[in-house]
Amino acid sequence: MDIANLYTLFLKSDGISTDTRKITPNCLFFALKGDNFNGNAYAAEALKQGALAAIIDESKHHNTTETILVSDSLKTLQDLANYHRKQLGTKIISLTGSNGKTTTKELIKSVLETTYKTTATQGNLNNHIGVPLTLLSIQPETEFAVVEMGANHLKEIEFLCSIAEPDYGYITNFGKAHLEGFGSLEGVVKGKSELYNFLKKHSKTIFYNADDEKQSHILRDYSRKYSYSLTNNKSDITLTPLKNAENAALVYLNNKIHSHLTGSYNLPNIAAAITIGSILNITPENIKKGIETYIPSNNRSQILKANSNTIILDAYNANPTSITAALDNLKSMNTENTVVILGDMFELGLESLKEHQHIVDYTKQLDLKNLITLGHNFYQTNSTHPKFTEYTALKEHINSIKIENSTILIKGSRGMQMERLLELF
Repeated sequence: MDIANLYTLFLKSDGISTDTRKITPNCLFFALKGDNFNGNAYAAEALKQGALAAIIDESKHHNTTETILVSDSLKTLQDLANYHRKQLGTKIISLTGSNGKTTTKELIKSVLETTYKTTATQGNLNNHIGVPLTLLSIQPETEFAVVEMGANHLKEIEFLCSIAEPDYGYITNFGKAHLEGFGSLEGVVKGKSELYNFLKKHSKTIFYNADDEKQSHILRDYSRKYSYSLTNNKSDITLTPLKNAENAALVYLNNKIHSHLTGSYNLPNIAAAITIGSILNITPENIKKGIETYIPSNNRSQILKANSNTIILDAYNANPTSITAALDNLKSMNTENTVVILGDMFELGLESLKEHQHIVDYTKQLDLKNLITLGHNFYQTNSTHPKFTEYTALKEHINSIKIENSTILIKGSRGMQMERLLELF
């Protein structure tokens, strides 16, 4: 079956599923394969549960009229997503970066939906499977779709752009994330910049942070761009950080905009959403409403009160750049009692031990004395701080010292599940 005919079937369906545990009636089931699973083996079960058809790529499972045999189920999913994208009048805003992608995506969505019919990537479905699923979820009446793109190797963003064909793009920053795959910070810059390369090649619109020297340099000869700045007036949108605010806040056109996000490191994320909203003709009142109604979730920059303690829970993910920013923010709060509880950072490759040691040393430099760590990488660092390789031992230690009347930063890579610590407070 060619893509045009498959698309006709897609329009008759009620969406896409790649997991038999989440089959919905009249959906199209795509049998994908991974290191530990083969969706082809579950095609019959998907049909039994009510799927309209199952797209498979192994002939031995092609035993009913409801199975559609293709050469590669994943590529077919990607091709179908691109075909759907081409039929839509929806404008696609794509974003990538080392830190803050998901928070920025949610802020942009919150601002845009005050004025336009808007959709966005669910959670962090931002890879070679997630981006096609996001595109295929876009309805014909949708005016804007905010599509997050993640990558840990070169050429991945380039490939995702070929599927999504974005009209607008934004890179949050270039940081020390996924060094194992990118090889170096220079590799990160090259990989993330594949989004800008696509947009420049197709004369599309770019939003960027004029305070970021690398981005300003990359875009120096490109004209279809809009910038913001938090430090000067040499940009299209000038924003002023609001000092002494409880949460991250900015002044935009004399409007004080208070977010529910903690930390100065979230100011660029807010600024990007304000800039995109402004350029897309959203009123200042609606921009303010969009920022101020967004409530962070999923362990991202959440401020929680727990008895006598204030907890900054930023445990969705971590890398050297984001942990350094979180530590700087904690120090700037000038609270009397602070506790830093950090989990290991992943995907740092040969730089792992050096980067974990740097974080430990940085806490000393900032005079953040109460550091506790979890994970084998931090355990190998040269320090006398309490460090544990197992959660149970960490839990016993925290229970024994009875932390009270403190501001507690909890951060670590997703696999460390640092949000488990909330039960202790």
